[in-house]
Amino acid sequence: MASALIALGGNVGDVRATFDKAIGNICGMTQAELTARSSDYATPPWGDEAQDRFINAAIEIETRLDPLSLLQTLHKIEKRFGRNRATERRWGPRTLDLDLIAYDDATIDHAELTLPHPRLFERGFVLVPLAEIAPDRVIAGRTVADALAVVSTAGIERLPPRG
Repeated sequence: MASALIALGGNVGDVRATFDKAIGNICGMTQAELTARSSDYATPPWGDEAQDRFINAAIEIETRLDPLSLLQTLHKIEKRFGRNRATERRWGPRTLDLDLIAYDDATIDHAELTLPHPRLFERGFVLVPLAEIAPDRVIAGRTVADALAVVSTAGIERLPPRG
């Protein structure tokens, strides 16, 4: 089994409910075990700032799927929840964004997949939830906590648990 870190994001619809359903789909469709789930965080939009705030979270799963098969499954799940990568605006609004951040300690540079995620260390909205569940995880020679210490977390707010 491999340990995979996945970032979740969205800003259209009931994103928190979408996360719950998407995580169920991820575990079911990848025959994976959920080993950790972060809190949900409200975050400023990144890239295209003229849109609603996002909600972001992170999960860790144990899976037998290889990294490319896992990525393809994540894309199928996004599509199930209304995402169309072919027609959407780059960094624009979306119902669900699932990014494979790391897969064990694999380094992959493939046309469809780069691991670790190439912009991981620039994004507080990914590092904050990751640091909650895996602060000591080493990715590309750095711990998640060390990477978080040098990025801006301005405007990132932990949301209260849903009751």
